Amino acid sequence: MAVKRLINDKDMELWKASQTFQDLIGFITTLATSVEGRENGDYVQPISDNVQKLIKLLDSVIDIIAKHEVIKDANTSRFGKIEFRDFYDELAENVSDMVVKTLELGSDTVKSEQLSDLCTYLTESWGDRTRIDYGSGHELNFICFLYCLFELKVLELDKDSTNAVLVIFIKYLDIMRKLETKYWLEPAGSHGVWGLDDYHFLPFLFGAFQLSTHKHLKPKSIHNPEVVEMFQDRYLYFGCIAFINKVKTTASLRWHSPMLDDISGVKKWSKVAEGMVKMYKVEVLSKLPIMQHFYFGVFLPCPDGVTEYSTERQHEIEESSCCSDGSSHPHSTWADCCGIAVPSAIAASEMSHRQHEKRIPFD
Repeated sequence: MAVKRLINDKDMELWKASQTFQDLIGFITTLATSVEGRENGDYVQPISDNVQKLIKLLDSVIDIIAKHEVIKDANTSRFGKIEFRDFYDELAENVSDMVVKTLELGSDTVKSEQLSDLCTYLTESWGDRTRIDYGSGHELNFICFLYCLFELKVLELDKDSTNAVLVIFIKYLDIMRKLETKYWLEPAGSHGVWGLDDYHFLPFLFGAFQLSTHKHLKPKSIHNPEVVEMFQDRYLYFGCIAFINKVKTTASLRWHSPMLDDISGVKKWSKVAEGMVKMYKVEVLSKLPIMQHFYFGVFLPCPDGVTEYSTERQHEIEESSCCSDGSSHPHSTWADCCGIAVPSAIAASEMSHRQHEKRIPFD
């Protein structure tokens, strides 16, 4: 059974010095390197049978989303929609069957403990049921799910790494955008305007590697709306910028995403790519508010010396994700919890759009 183990600063130091840490960042770097110089559609042909099965698995997630519509105008809350919990519950209830049947995993392929880890990582990839939020820690769960599949040899590094990003991860990202938009998922542990994005990190990392050998596009190109529109479907990085621009329409990138603005001043994409890996280590894998929710298990073992597992400790971790007044609130890695939930930019944009429609009726 995969469990959360990182409780305090001592645990974090052991984690950062561990082989598991190195294996995980090494895996992410391997995936990133495999898409160097490739556009989104430049995946490896033919697509392997097991990658095709993963596509079907993600299609089944889309089917579950479609079954749980948001009740229109039930309230005017700018925060997460509770129908997300119905989606989450159905996924959690069926995830084991989905994984076993779709990927055709028999007892000779996967042991019960390994299957449990796979199901935990996949379930946790879509956000938090209680807080109805999503962040880079949930995104990391999906990478752990892929890591397990490579460890099981369901996927093979020499032929599936590129497609793990350009086919599977891109499809996962598309599904997450559906979830974020449909259920107004709140940012979990977001750095706010000081972070790359309210929700994601890895599309920027993978995207920078895609662009690292490009002869003409420069990091500063993200400020050119025509260039962003032209390349949003061809490169992950520009797709992220396009999505941010669509959601955050009230100001320029310079104001609502200053870190992205700063990065755009770097001269070469190869330097951006290098910096993204370093930043991921520091801002995701080395932040306790994120990593206290990380699951250790058979594939990603917990380092020796880390706080022993107990149900009481698990409860402490869950409680630490809420405000002192008991209200749900994602931790910030930059400031103390303020006790006020932060609505997603998607929710704010949609509410503004609805108000505008009420003011301007159409025939």
